[in-house]
Amino acid sequence: MNHNTEHPNTTTNMDIQKNLQQLLTDLQLDDAPAGGAVVVYQAGQCIAQASTGMARPDILWQPDTLAINFSTGKGVLATLVHVLVSQQLIEYDKPIAHYWPEFAANGKDRITLRQIMSHQANLFSIQSIDVDSETVLDWDTMLRHIAAMPITSPEDATKYDSAYSALVYGWVLGGVVEAVTNLSFAEALRQYLTEPLGIADSCYFGVPNSKVDQVAKLAKDFEESEDTSSQLKSRRQKPTLKVDSQETLRTYASLPSYHCWQQKMLDDKRAAETQSSLDDSLDGKLDSSDNDSVRPTLNTARINSLYFNTSQLNLKNYKAALIPTGKQALDYHNRQTLQAVIPAANGVASAKALATIYAMLANGGVWQGKTLIDSATFEQLSTPQIKGLDAVMPAAMKWRLGYHRLFSLYAKKDDTNKRVNPALSGFGHMGYNGSVAWCDPERQLSFAFIHNFDTTMLNDVRQFALTEAVLSWVEEIL
Repeated sequence: MNHNTEHPNTTTNMDIQKNLQQLLTDLQLDDAPAGGAVVVYQAGQCIAQASTGMARPDILWQPDTLAINFSTGKGVLATLVHVLVSQQLIEYDKPIAHYWPEFAANGKDRITLRQIMSHQANLFSIQSIDVDSETVLDWDTMLRHIAAMPITSPEDATKYDSAYSALVYGWVLGGVVEAVTNLSFAEALRQYLTEPLGIADSCYFGVPNSKVDQVAKLAKDFEESEDTSSQLKSRRQKPTLKVDSQETLRTYASLPSYHCWQQKMLDDKRAAETQSSLDDSLDGKLDSSDNDSVRPTLNTARINSLYFNTSQLNLKNYKAALIPTGKQALDYHNRQTLQAVIPAANGVASAKALATIYAMLANGGVWQGKTLIDSATFEQLSTPQIKGLDAVMPAAMKWRLGYHRLFSLYAKKDDTNKRVNPALSGFGHMGYNGSVAWCDPERQLSFAFIHNFDTTMLNDVRQFALTEAVLSWVEEIL
């Protein structure tokens, strides 16, 4: 189902457009009527955009459809901060307490913006703050709690180089933004980032009342009542896990990246066997029938494991970062939560808006001739700060300042090509549900994928399938 419409700054590549629409349609899998949208920019022009499925019972998915994208919004927040750095309102290596004096409490007086944005400040545990799901919706109260919170080391801290601050991060940066701009967070976002990019009506932390009924919702909630008695409660917060159907497995086998995934799994198996000299070194990932001459059949779990090694997941740290201590879990899709300001987790934007932000980053901080981020600031924000494992995320995130590495296994076939591998040059941020937005400045390429599938980043493969395909297609035209 193709719902595309043309927008300004669009120079469609018809081959990529056709392939992208087909791929996104195929990746609807068994989850109709849910769907999503993908937008791709290259050299400041939208070269392809695709959408499929229903965002709400009365709204078809479009590139400009609004959706909650969880931590994908952290990239938006980080970009706003970099604009403020570029305008010399704040510095990466000056203590945050210099701008926000209350933040110095409990030994936080020397913590810098750089440490926060690279997740090295040990301010990752939302459980170190006594708040429930209702308190989390109160911006001013949360800023007071964050200013007073203690530093908390993750469990097994010596194993890790960073501890992903899944929720706390947003209030820390939001508090700094308000302190240095003397504006509300929403006003600062609009003035310094979204208005200059022309996306002020499609990128929010705290959705205006007039826009809430345009935000995509989960298909399982299409028929549910919006009565006020259930505003803070949901019967089903956790995504639905289901076994891959035969049709889903066939779709995976037809994806452009399938053979690459198979080869990576075999390579990993050989490497593990060489290291351990044990035939069952990848027990649980490969069947006993898998060997060097038989390519494995890949399901969702196997493909996802190529990007996230869940055997490395420290569940205690993961829960400390993501789950407040209150008994009632937060329902991110209801009206009251959508209208709250939770910058680390409830960013609402369209795929078009996210791709525009990253198109500016892909062009080194310049958009349509206007410099939002100067070259010195861009050099800092795009430089990896971390090499090792993260205490919360089961992967080496290679944190930049507010962005993680581009999760891609794609490798160029032509070794004489001098462009840097996108896995090294690209960066962005994904969300809890498997949405993602990223850029590759080396290719002046940006990408955004958002959706209303009932999934998490640890049990879905769509962002990876789309990313790998777009990188391979774009490489052919460069």
